Order: sequence, then C-alpha cells, then structure tokens
Amino acid sequence: MKKEFEKNYINVFYQPGDEPVFCYRTGLTVYEETFKQGALMASGWNTAGYPLNVLSNCNSRIDTDRFDEPQSFNLVIDGEYCDMGLTFVSFETEKEDGNTHAIVTLRCEFKKITVKVHTLLDGSPVFSRWLEVINNSDASAAISELSVMSGGIEIIDRNRVTYAKNPEEYYSLGYMDGANWGHEGDFSWHPLTADEHSFSGRFTRERYRHPMFMLKNNLLGTILIGQLGWSGGYKFSFDYNTYPDQADTRLSFKMAVDSYKPLKVVDAGEVYTSPVVYIGMVSGDHDDAVNGMNAHLRNTVFKATEKVTNACLVGSGMGAEHDMNVDTTKQFIDQMVRAGAEIFIIDAGWYCPPAKEMEWGPRTGDWYYDKDRYPNGLKEISDYCHEKGIKFALWCEVERMGHYTNAYKEHPEWFTTNIKGELQDGYLDLSIPEALEWAEAEAARVITEYNLDLYRVDYNTGAHALFHVNETAGRRECKSVKQVENFFKLYNNLKKRFPDVVFENCAGGGGRTDIGMVSNFNHTWVTDWQVPPRSVLITNGFTMALPPERVDRLVAGMGCHTYASLDLHMRNAMFGHISLNVFGPRDAEMNPQVFEFIRHSTDLYKNFIRPIIPTSKIYHHTPDCKEALRLGRAVLELASEDMTKGILGVFTLCCHVEEPITVYPKGLDVSKNYRVFFDNTRTSAIVSGYELMNSGIRISIPSSLSSELITFEAE
Repeated sequence: MKKEFEKNYINVFYQPGDEPVFCYRTGLTVYEETFKQGALMASGWNTAGYPLNVLSNCNSRIDTDRFDEPQSFNLVIDGEYCDMGLTFVSFETEKEDGNTHAIVTLRCEFKKITVKVHTLLDGSPVFSRWLEVINNSDASAAISELSVMSGGIEIIDRNRVTYAKNPEEYYSLGYMDGANWGHEGDFSWHPLTADEHSFSGRFTRERYRHPMFMLKNNLLGTILIGQLGWSGGYKFSFDYNTYPDQADTRLSFKMAVDSYKPLKVVDAGEVYTSPVVYIGMVSGDHDDAVNGMNAHLRNTVFKATEKVTNACLVGSGMGAEHDMNVDTTKQFIDQMVRAGAEIFIIDAGWYCPPAKEMEWGPRTGDWYYDKDRYPNGLKEISDYCHEKGIKFALWCEVERMGHYTNAYKEHPEWFTTNIKGELQDGYLDLSIPEALEWAEAEAARVITEYNLDLYRVDYNTGAHALFHVNETAGRRECKSVKQVENFFKLYNNLKKRFPDVVFENCAGGGGRTDIGMVSNFNHTWVTDWQVPPRSVLITNGFTMALPPERVDRLVAGMGCHTYASLDLHMRNAMFGHISLNVFGPRDAEMNPQVFEFIRHSTDLYKNFIRPIIPTSKIYHHTPDCKEALRLGRAVLELASEDMTKGILGVFTLCCHVEEPITVYPKGLDVSKNYRVFFDNTRTSAIVSGYELMNSGIRISIPSSLSSELITFEAE
C-alpha cells in the first residue's frame, strides 16, 4: 500500500457511557483510551485504520486489568497519586487550521486538581499529546512525578503468533546510545529483554542524547515512534512482562519528566502546561516511522513559526579559532562568497579585545562589540556582507554571563545554585522575571542594533546547571521546569518579534535539540564533532530524529579536515542544512581545485536539493550506527514527494573493503525513467525506476572515508 503522510483522514470517535471511550484516528493510525475505574487508561493501538471496538460485542482493546499501571499518564502531587480516583468531566473537539484538537477533562476531587488531556491530530500517523494541570485549591501543589504519556502498549498472545519463538526476540528498541558531547545521533537498535529497560537524558546523564525512541515489533511489523519536546530531564521506561513459559507478553511504557523533586510547584489558581509528546505507530520500517514523524512536525509543529526558505540558506562563518580582525574577516567573507555561501556568521569572540578571542567564555554577558577590534563598528562588517550579496549574523549566549563582564558583577542575585547551595558558573536563573526580561531585551537589542539577518544562539553549560533548587512560597522546588519553560518562552517571543530573522539553535553542539526547542528555530546545530567517520554517523542518526532541513552540518572548521576526502565532507553536509567554514588561512593562496568542487556542490545543493528538501522523504539504508560501522559504509537517500527527483549518498567508513556496493533506491517511481547522474565522474545514464529499485545500482568506491553522490531526475 502506498504510504502517504500528507493531510489525511482525521476523526475522534467518542463513545459516551459509564466507561467512555476515546478513539483517536489519524490516517491509518488508531489509538484508544478508556475512562474506567477512575482513570484514563491506554487501551491499545492499530495501524490498519480500524477502531478497536469494530467487533462491538468482542472488542479488541487490550485488557487494562493485566497492567499494574494502565493509566495513560502518571501524575503525583504532594506525594499522592492524581492519575487514578478521578472524575470524568467532559470531552470536546475543535478544528484548528484543518487539524482536530480533542480535550478530555478530568477532576481529582480530593486534591482539587483539574487535568485536561490534549490531543492534536493532523492526518499524519503521528499526533501531539500534552496535559494541563489546573490547581483549583487555595494552596500550592507540588508535582513530584509526571509522565506525559504512559500505559499499556500491547499484549501478544503467543499461541496466536508463534509460541516457540523466544519472546526476547519480539521487540527491538531504538534510541541514541550517546549522551556525551560529540556522540550525538548515535542511533542503535537494542533487543528488548524481560523486565524494565530505560534510558534518560540531562538529569542523570549528560545532555547530548536526543529524547526519542522507536519500538519495533519484529513479529507484527509495527513501529511505535515517540519524541518528547523537552530540554530538561527526561526518562523513558519500557516494562516488558514476559517469561519463556508464559502464554502472553505484556508491554507498557512511560515518557517522564525527570529532575530533583518536586518537579514543579503549581500555585493556587495556576495552570501548568506539560511538555508535548509526539507519538504514533505505523506498519512498516524505520523510515515509514521517521517520515510519518517528519510529516507531523512539518505540517503542524513547525510551519506556523517561520518562512520555509530560511531553513536552507547556505551558511558560513568564522570564530575565535581565527584572528577576528576586520581585514581577516573581510577576506574570509570573500572566501565564503566564492564558495557559494549566503550567510556569514561572526561566532563567539566578537565582543572580546584583539588577541583575546579565546576568552570568549568568560567575557559573555556584555553584548557590545569591542571598539578596538571594530573601530568602525560592526556596521562595517554588516555592510560588507550586504555589498557582497550575503546576509550578516552574530553569535550570542544570552543565558550565561562570564566573570569578566559588568553584567555578571551587576546582578549576582540572578545566578543559579545547585542542590548543595553552590553557585553555578554564570548561568542565569530564568525563573526570576527580571533576569528573563533582561535576556529577551538584550537579545532583541543585539538583533536590532546590529541589523542581523541571522541570530545564532548557544548554550555552553554542563547538564547539572539546569537542575538548580530554590524555594517557592516556602516550598523547595527544582527550578529546571520553570527554567526550560522560560527559555522556550524567550525564544518563542523573539521569533514572533523578528519573523524575518533566521534563528539558529546551538547548545555546545547538540545539547538542546528536542522538538520543543527546535520549534522556535529555523535549524539546529546538532553537534560540534565534525571529524569523520563519526560526523557521517551523526548525520545518519540525527536525520532519524529531525527533518533533514533542520539538521546543520559543517564543511571545514572544527578539525573536520583532519580525516577523509573533500567529497565526503561536502556530501555529508548536503543531506542537511549546509554550513561552511574557512578553507585556508588569511593571505594563503586558495586551491582552485577545492573551490571548483565546493562551488559545484553548493550550486547542486541550491538548484537541485534545496527545492525538495523541506518536503522530502528520507531513507536510511544503514539506520543503526553500530551496524554501519561494521559494514564500513553509511547510505542515505532523499526523495521528492512526487518521486521525480532524489539523491543518494554512499559514504565509506573506516576499514572499507574495496568491492562494488549495490544499493536499492527507495524513493523512486517504477513507472518512470530517470536520468541518473554520478557526481564523481559527472556522467549520466537513463535507467527505468523499475530497474533501479529491483536490480539496484552498483557503486564502486576504492577507499575508506570517501563517497559517491548520485542524483535522480525523471525524464
């Protein structure tokens, strides 16, 4: 069956009664919940479009009595559960831009808490889910546990499927293995073994693991994909209840917010809105799940906040690793224009005195250019960029103040302290209204005063800095939830105030790539590790999590030139949003062979790839990074929605064995003929889509850390 993820069938089938049922249908994806025994309970999934009660007298919902925690969300307030013992209040739906927004309202009488369960459906196989917690009491309420989504996923009757097969082979769980800097996007599959399997980020691990999972049912051919739009701590847990001699298997999960307790103190009368979960189930492979997620993000989450064309401009820049004086900067601008760049970013260090660029960290906070470095002001650089036909941009880290700055000395009360009471290193407590107001005002001033076309945000702290503790109304509270809420608010406000400015997100690399953050930005710097082969695996893995046009990839700079061929560097970036760095020091003769290939590639990106990438389907022929390393190659493919154009990238990794590689393109139409262009030789042939997809295309790459790029265009 042709899998289309455009706007599609949307329906919420509500069955009132003593045990009301809520059947959410979006495309062919079906998810049901039932309110019974005082709780909203997860009641099962279906990927064939059928409501689970299609047999009215023998419904096929999962038996919630088989689960100890069947609730579709978990909420504990003041040490007391508020996800059971509830009263059903109402159900309503409304249309929003062609989408359906459903709200189930529940009440916890003994805590005087109202919970609203929100579901947004757009016809893709993925939907958005979030909670509102309303404190109707006269006292504050402390949330100590919160899983935005949870409950039973499915029960498998082993007698119906295959009793002999080992139940520990039924499921594979995919997620990013690496939580540390430089290991972003390290996606791998893991066998789901009996008992509980969990992974986490930011609170009990470092901050570079993207909050997503894919759960593959190896027996039944489905994949459940989920992401949490949250830049704070999280923990995903999967409870697999099975034994070799057990007649069935039971699987449940939790997508939890994590930090010191309480997570959040909700004042009397306050409405707390949880992070958003993005989740759906498909029949198919990992790319069906990825493209379904991308469709939901593009159609519903991202589209309202930006102009799509901004996401794919070829970026470039220079920072503190170079001499940043005016003459050097102008020469590097000339270099980037020659290479085909469309934006030039002056990175960290523009506010530092000459020869002090590498003190960029301790000098953050006073966001004024250094007059000795730029005697004619930054306008001289901005004007030079615009004269050359490219846009001008600056780096900023408005959430942090270095020790050298006046801002740091003027506001000692604005800095966070950890749970031991120790001062964190210049990290602004954005739960303080004055600090938040200052941060937004400074960012707006920098954008306005320096006439920026792009504003680059950074965030250089350890994960621990986020989890600061303070008192609220006489109660201790971990401030990470308020901190994250407020920096979402900060950048959301800025994006609304400056809709024509491109906003680029970075966090010491890929330390804040979740959808909640990315939704306020045009694209995201997913790593500071640019050296192959890991840089290729990062592209491979991160395009499993975010649409490719959101994923920044760098050519030159950050040491990437130390390993691999020039073609691998360039083509790796062409499967995301391209950024360029300097290709040679000031006054050095530029190699024309380098610039011919770079300009050829940026022109190919602009003219062929950029028109299709914002709506493209992506195919990961080597999704598991560990398996790609074992094979010695990574293969990526992008295809236009109408299957008239596509690109295929084959990247050899370390210890590549020299032999032809056969790749079977996935995004083509068997009824069409294609001009197939081989970029290494710049030759082409006409081949039918049927032959390409069924016989494959043989590619010979003679060495490790090299590549081939192939384009397809229908005749």
